[in-house]
Amino acid sequence: EVQLVESGGGLVQTGGSLRLSCAASGFTFDDYAVGWFRQAPGKEREGVSCLSHSDGKIYYADSVKGRFTISSDNAKNTVYLQMNSLKPEDTAVYYCAADPSPALCTIAQDMGVMVSKYLEVWGQGKQVTVSS
Repeated sequence: EVQLVESGGGLVQTGGSLRLSCAASGFTFDDYAVGWFRQAPGKEREGVSCLSHSDGKIYYADSVKGRFTISSDNAKNTVYLQMNSLKPEDTAVYYCAADPSPALCTIAQDMGVMVSKYLEVWGQGKQVTVSS
């Protein structure tokens, strides 16, 4: 069964750090692009960061640039999102998603937005809460 399993997240004070993990099960990330999205209550889902394993492209939304870092451990088949200098506005449920092509990150770099509607493989979501 193809699935993504997320771990990490939790509650932290403003300025703190958290790390999210997204582990693939039933497939490998070799040619995939993996993206992190978030959705706060009453708001639309927002693309946060993307990493393409096939061509190395990385994208960050302006709202997290300089604070978040996406990385991959191929041996563990896991993608991470290190979140530093967290702000209350980062509070949301965070989801990872996988695209079997580089398109997710290519489109993000070209258009400045991560398109999610066509993605079929998603993690279960993890809550990140940043208190003020």
